[in-house]
Amino acid sequence: MSETVLDEALVAALEAFSSKPRVLVASDFDGCVSPIVSRPADARPNPRSMAALETAAVSPQTYAALVSGRARVDLQSLSGASGNITLVGSHGAEFADGFESAISVEQEALLARIVSEFTSISARFPGTSVERKPASVTLHTRMASRDDAVAALHLAENGPATWDGVHVMNGKMVIELAVVETSKGHALDRLRGTLGVDAVIYLGDDVTDEKAFAHLRQGDVGVKVGDGPTAAEFRVPDPDGVAAVLESVTALRQ
Repeated sequence: MSETVLDEALVAALEAFSSKPRVLVASDFDGCVSPIVSRPADARPNPRSMAALETAAVSPQTYAALVSGRARVDLQSLSGASGNITLVGSHGAEFADGFESAISVEQEALLARIVSEFTSISARFPGTSVERKPASVTLHTRMASRDDAVAALHLAENGPATWDGVHVMNGKMVIELAVVETSKGHALDRLRGTLGVDAVIYLGDDVTDEKAFAHLRQGDVGVKVGDGPTAAEFRVPDPDGVAAVLESVTALRQ
């Protein structure tokens, strides 16, 4: 575990954020609260980050949330989060009360077709795998050779990703196809309105997190984790940096 020193501009932004009367502290799970691993089922949260989120969730006028691409039930199981932390799964579409719109019979049939096609693709390329979620299917290629990963993703992008009714989400070494429209940005908007907060901090590492950063407003704080282009104003290098940010906000709120 490395010691992360936050830059002065980020520290100042966290201080300003923490001075607001009512705030939401939110983060992606994989690559942020949990380091990226080869097998999704092996993900484990950084204890420092989870402890900070749990503390934030019971601090005065402070709310905490994990917003993940994982199915909500898997997010709860892997994170070990208490009921004090709001969990949003399926890239912002799945809340405690389910999906905003029920999945239709036609969408279920489309989901089954995607599963079948992804399973066929995965069988051709060792190291790839298929993960089914309530409203989407993910093709993982992280454990495949580079050539096999490229070929598998190409088949997915030029096959089921082009079907009517399919919503495409590209990530790091994965492609996910959903049968409902999802957005972490809309999830933050819903949480902001429901909780009545004055400001939001969001930490994310992947392409899908850019939709969340795009919905941040003046007084909010966006923190990109790792390399790559981003709309976030600030950046930390890794999950240890996430822990440092969360611990800083928690200390300031107390």
